[in-house]
Amino acid sequence: MLEGGHGPGAPDEIVLSRDARGRPNGLAYFGTQLVIAADDAGAVDALATELRKHRGPRSFVGPKDAVDALWERVRDWHPRPSIVRAVQPVYALAPDGLRYAGDDVTVRRARDEDAAVIADHSARMILGELGYDPRANRPAFTAAVRHAIALGLWWVWIVDGRLRFQLNVGPRTESTAQLQGVWTPPEQRGNGYAALALAGVARRLFTTEASLSLYVNDFNAPAIALYERLGFSRVGTFSTLLFP
Repeated sequence: MLEGGHGPGAPDEIVLSRDARGRPNGLAYFGTQLVIAADDAGAVDALATELRKHRGPRSFVGPKDAVDALWERVRDWHPRPSIVRAVQPVYALAPDGLRYAGDDVTVRRARDEDAAVIADHSARMILGELGYDPRANRPAFTAAVRHAIALGLWWVWIVDGRLRFQLNVGPRTESTAQLQGVWTPPEQRGNGYAALALAGVARRLFTTEASLSLYVNDFNAPAIALYERLGFSRVGTFSTLLFP
């Protein structure tokens, strides 16, 4: 049984699946991307059927078992993914797990005047990882960055006008806040900036957040080494399918 959402054709909605006894057994967000979590095959079956009502999302993302199961059910009629990130380790960090990385640096919440720099570096990261450049629609992309800055979600470390590090805070619950867009420009790498800045952001976020989490591609060995050095521990595995 499915419930929730705003009806077919809605730009985004959340759909809950329940088993025969009325217990929740799956959940999916349908929007620009499809985010799925499911406990059993019945929930995946129902959510796969629901997908037919929605315009093709740009990606599927969620726990690997759920994403793999969903794809098996829709692959015969759904467009093929252009990029497959089959294994994406999920990491979490509690306040008492953060390891010392060095003295505090001047990492701070971004200001509106930082929007152009953040947008450009975000686009560089997206182009390298996903193969498309969001600057093709620069006004809309920069406007989205400005909105996130206004909400206090972007953090930067800028020295003498040059960006050393940036990230943004994504989805949040009472249990965790997800970190996204962790980036040090290639020309600034090898100086330990990411460890100093990420540790500084974590200390500040722990004044309000119970834990921090993130996920990373399994082939990104430098990022994994950074997270583990700071005390992040692996708690699961995601998978992502990206569509043209």
